Amino acid sequence: MSEPCAPEDPLTEDSCRPLRVVILTGMGGSGKTTALRALEDIGFFCIDNLPVVLLPKLIELFPRQPDEIEQIALVVDARESRFLADVQVTLARVRAEGGRVEVLFLDCDDKVLQRRYSETRRRHPLSQSGSVDEGIAAERGLLGALRTEADRVIDTTGLNPHQLRQTVQDHFSHAASEQQMGLALVSFGFKHGIPPLCDLVFDVRFLPNPYFVPELRERVGTEPAVSDFVMASPEAGLLVDHVAGYLRVFRPYYDREGKSYLTVGIGCTGGKHRSVAISEAIGRRLSDEGMQVVIRHRDVERL
Repeated sequence: MSEPCAPEDPLTEDSCRPLRVVILTGMGGSGKTTALRALEDIGFFCIDNLPVVLLPKLIELFPRQPDEIEQIALVVDARESRFLADVQVTLARVRAEGGRVEVLFLDCDDKVLQRRYSETRRRHPLSQSGSVDEGIAAERGLLGALRTEADRVIDTTGLNPHQLRQTVQDHFSHAASEQQMGLALVSFGFKHGIPPLCDLVFDVRFLPNPYFVPELRERVGTEPAVSDFVMASPEAGLLVDHVAGYLRVFRPYYDREGKSYLTVGIGCTGGKHRSVAISEAIGRRLSDEGMQVVIRHRDVERL
């Protein structure tokens, strides 16, 4: 491991932080390539397919100096099956020596994985007979220890590449701040399913629906006309007050548990009007109070 900065070292405190390492792993076909590119785009030095036993040596190659690489992401998967048995020992060693290691595991429903393999006409690398089912089962067995070690598991079954990319970037952009836990507000439509990563979900379907106003039906909740219609009802203001108040009061307790971010789903029927307007209102309220907030509208472009 790199030597820590000495007290008399003129380097800044930030430059003395240990190298941040994200291990990206998970099932083949779950979106690891998309996730790795998303991390690269927010400043990670990325390495594909590194045997986990080489992690301690890799960290030694990155001495902590100003203007050098501060965070790396590396893919570890079932292609290195002979090394996976040592994963828990290796991670424990790195963490014991002060390394900042986070494990992100991407999972996916087996039927969706089968379809993705079929669409790309790829043979599963772990299948002896050529059966994709056989390969997926073998892969799950090999990756069991890494999944146990995961700090975060993302189910990509219902995510398209754009949504996965945004989810990964939201998470690691928030986690980069050690001063305050970040907050992600995700508007969605219940008819399209609840976002899989939500820690909290609020249902706003009791609010008056702009869908039934002809001139508002094709517009979205970010537009003033729609937002004004939604927020004109007394219950909308009450909802914003109480949800913002809940997050204001209880955010420190989530922070205390070590969460680097909190994802809150705001749902209406279709995800275009009420949930969008309410998410924007809550986000503005909390941003004005100094909280780090990212707002994402999942379903505004759906039919």
